[in-house]
Amino acid sequence: MEATAYDLPAICRQFQMTGTVAGAEPYGSGHINATYLVRTKESDAYDYILQRVNHNVFKNVPNLMDNILRVTTHVRGKLAKIPGANPDRETLTVIPAKTGKPYHQETDGTFWRMYIFVENTKSYDIVDSPTKAFEGGRMFGRFQKMLFDLPGGPLHETIPEFHNIAMRLERFRETLARDPKQRAASVRNEISFVEKRAEEMQTILRLGRDGKIPLRVTHNDTKFNNVLLDANDKGLCVIDLDTVMPGYVHFDFGDSLRTVTNTAAEDEKDTSKVSMNIDLFEGYAKGYLSEAKDFLTPVEVDNLALAARVMTFIIGLSFLTDYIDGDNYFKIIFPEHNIQRTRAQFKLLSSMEEQYDEMRKIVAANTKR
Repeated sequence: MEATAYDLPAICRQFQMTGTVAGAEPYGSGHINATYLVRTKESDAYDYILQRVNHNVFKNVPNLMDNILRVTTHVRGKLAKIPGANPDRETLTVIPAKTGKPYHQETDGTFWRMYIFVENTKSYDIVDSPTKAFEGGRMFGRFQKMLFDLPGGPLHETIPEFHNIAMRLERFRETLARDPKQRAASVRNEISFVEKRAEEMQTILRLGRDGKIPLRVTHNDTKFNNVLLDANDKGLCVIDLDTVMPGYVHFDFGDSLRTVTNTAAEDEKDTSKVSMNIDLFEGYAKGYLSEAKDFLTPVEVDNLALAARVMTFIIGLSFLTDYIDGDNYFKIIFPEHNIQRTRAQFKLLSSMEEQYDEMRKIVAANTKR
């Protein structure tokens, strides 16, 4: 059933919202959940975001919402102690259902949730200046900093083994051995590229397993457009908390940089256009470390620059595995799309390798206390 077939005002009435629903319209460009902006009639009432959570992707919505409620409650508590801060604008605010739960389940089994709508904000898909990159880095660093002392037990894993590179390499090799579409021979260069780097790319995973870096609360979807900025392009709020769970800070840092610093599209055909913009790397790293250097350990700091390479490797490896397997996971627009994506990611990784010494120097310069 399409979400538009639902009686949205009736679903809204299942939540402890204020005001009367004037209308609900599809909102945003997200591909996973169905999202609606709910306008209210009263001038003194909030407007709201209503979402139908995709429980084909997120198998345990109660656990997911428990994570989000714990995280946002903790952040609100910290913001309440900061003079001039506005918790309703600087973190997501979960509106509970009338049952008291942080979600509502319809009779057809669908799960819904509601947040206060954060008005007068903007987000960007493309970062065009070190100043904007700084704000993105600062906001994700601040997010981790506010949550490094989250009380209680670990958060639930909403997507198990999300960044487990050892498992991804194992799946890659299994797929290669099967070679169901006889494509392996045409991608020997890419296979060699993977195998030359496979050991080093597991460094962060090994450090974690050896207890040398801690599991922390991480966002795990640190695209730049998951930061809301105010009218003056100052970072305001981190959104899209579905994948908040235990992880290593490197995954958040690295995946942001993979997308923020790329001079071309993720699937650019002309790889001569693909490189890492070191100025955007510096802007993001400065912003992130302005918040995160207070709580990161020396071993975490020492592996931050590597994290950008690792996350770019993981995404490229995923595209390559899917290509060899016959394009079953990622949506493709044309037959060679996944291998084109692979080559663009591996070119970006090569550019990072060429600038790696400079990346490490930038991190070191911005962690001096």
